[in-house]
Amino acid sequence: HVQLVESGGDSVQAGGSLRLSCTSDSLTYSSNCTAWFRQVPGKEREGVAHMSMGGDYIAYANSVKGRFTISRDRAKDTLYLQMNGPKPEDSSYYYCAATRVMVGAPFDPRTYTYWGQRIQVTVSS
Repeated sequence: HVQLVESGGDSVQAGGSLRLSCTSDSLTYSSNCTAWFRQVPGKEREGVAHMSMGGDYIAYANSVKGRFTISRDRAKDTLYLQMNGPKPEDSSYYYCAATRVMVGAPFDPRTYTYWGQRIQVTVSS
């Protein structure tokens, strides 16, 4: 049973920075396409950042482009989302996701097989 575990969520002031991490004891990120999503209760899950299996294709939602960075540490087998200059509208529950085979669009939640349990990020103004 594959489990993804997020950490690093917290409350942060607008303009600060925060780094989310996602680890797994049974999944190798370099063998998977990975992504970060977020969801506010009552709204649809929104794709934030995507990285291809080889790491050569990265995509961001327009709302976070230039502020957030998705990355992977092969040695630690950890996926990251660096959030610089967060805004109050970035407050949400964040999920990491992974799939071995891309059968859909990078920001379609149905594309991903494995999900983290979610972690809360609150950005205060």
